[in-house]
Amino acid sequence: MLMLLFQAGDNFYAIDSAQVVEVIPIVTLRPLNHVPEYIAGVFNYRGNLVPVVDLCRLLHHTDCRSRFSTRIMMVYYPTSDGTRQWLGLMAERVTETLNRPDLDAKNTAQVSDVPYLGNLFMDEKGMIQQIHWQHLVSDDRSASLFIQESVEANGARRD
Repeated sequence: MLMLLFQAGDNFYAIDSAQVVEVIPIVTLRPLNHVPEYIAGVFNYRGNLVPVVDLCRLLHHTDCRSRFSTRIMMVYYPTSDGTRQWLGLMAERVTETLNRPDLDAKNTAQVSDVPYLGNLFMDEKGMIQQIHWQHLVSDDRSASLFIQESVEANGARRD
């Protein structure tokens, strides 16, 4: 399995790279009201308003710092109505991949019952925990988080 690595605090995490559509530089986000604190805001991505999860805030309780290596990993979030919406995952030090074809249950350990925290495994970098990003947003929150309207390049609403 090819995984995209990132850090939150001093800890390493990994996301299955096959599920990442694109990795983009950090952009200016517009904050949203009445959303969980780990939602950093939204931005215009190819004519769509995209919510961004701050993985450092979620996993380490501190905001992602603005570094050259801070990136937004773009994924398609499967909504409860069967559609897919863009979701941005912001993290620090998104700079490398790790290929672990041998990654399976015999060399990993489940250390949490939180659905988005996956197995923990050892690598030369130390301990790395998999993230199951599909479980980051609950179904009851997704309806209010994913904005159904597209926007034009200038930010105006489309009729």
